[in-house]
Amino acid sequence: MVLAAGMGSRYGGLKQMDGLGPSGETIIDYSIYDAVEAGFGKVVYVVREYFREQMEELVKEKYSNVKCVDGEPLEFQFVTQELDKIPSQFTLNPEREKPWGTAHAVLMGETAINEPFAVINGDDYYGKESFKILGDWLRAHEGKTGEFALVGFELDNTLSESGAVSRGIGTADESGFLTNVVEHHKIARCEDGKIRGENSVTGETVELADKALCSMNMWGFTPDYFEKSKDTFVSFLEQHGNELKSEFYIPYAIDCMIKNGTAKTELLSTPSRWFGVTFKEDRPGVVAKFQEFADKGIYPTPLYRK
Repeated sequence: MVLAAGMGSRYGGLKQMDGLGPSGETIIDYSIYDAVEAGFGKVVYVVREYFREQMEELVKEKYSNVKCVDGEPLEFQFVTQELDKIPSQFTLNPEREKPWGTAHAVLMGETAINEPFAVINGDDYYGKESFKILGDWLRAHEGKTGEFALVGFELDNTLSESGAVSRGIGTADESGFLTNVVEHHKIARCEDGKIRGENSVTGETVELADKALCSMNMWGFTPDYFEKSKDTFVSFLEQHGNELKSEFYIPYAIDCMIKNGTAKTELLSTPSRWFGVTFKEDRPGVVAKFQEFADKGIYPTPLYRK
């Protein structure tokens, strides 16, 4: 599942369609390439209705000849995230303009997904190893319930030089399962060299460890996630439904499930280094990185041939 419904307000445009690779590849193109190599066979895009048709045309043009590891064509589906897609017992505040967040976006895929699945952002590069790690985990959890996974990246490798970012910071027990995961905003390295961010629950500004494992929204879920998350969304709306800017984040949903005992989430580490385009100023560095990958033969150019 690719979360591609974001408006790109900080970036200044639809970054999920921005060509960053040597032959105009998007970050999503690289993610699809790595996912197919890791054994994935189906992609569900979460988009907004106003650019769904454009995204479908791009996908058909680029990926029509892609074959999975089993030789079958890669399957695609599209679902849309809109403000009014909330449980019928709630009334949408007519003044609300902000989307409901990443956990709401995942819920849009319920009718399209019946198997263990990965969730990724459309504007983040996760690396080949990350997809292999998560793909192996998902295959090992076929038929299981109440067991999820988060691929965690070291916080200091996920900062942007162009501005502050938001990250879900995870804490794990000795067995490697999350004890909590809390979304933090305005994360940046300060003048004294320390990383600080605002805890979304308490509102406090706190110091964060450089090597803390954080969420870049690369999750592994079994299909029962949808029912569990719907229940959590109802509780969220009861508390925050009339607020204009509150968002139902995946880390929030997972943290609720951990605390009420309905699911456990394994924290998986990856050797891959993340990068992405949170801000338009990040773009030149990402373009240079993909060019480097092509020069070293890590990826073919173009990624997909007609």
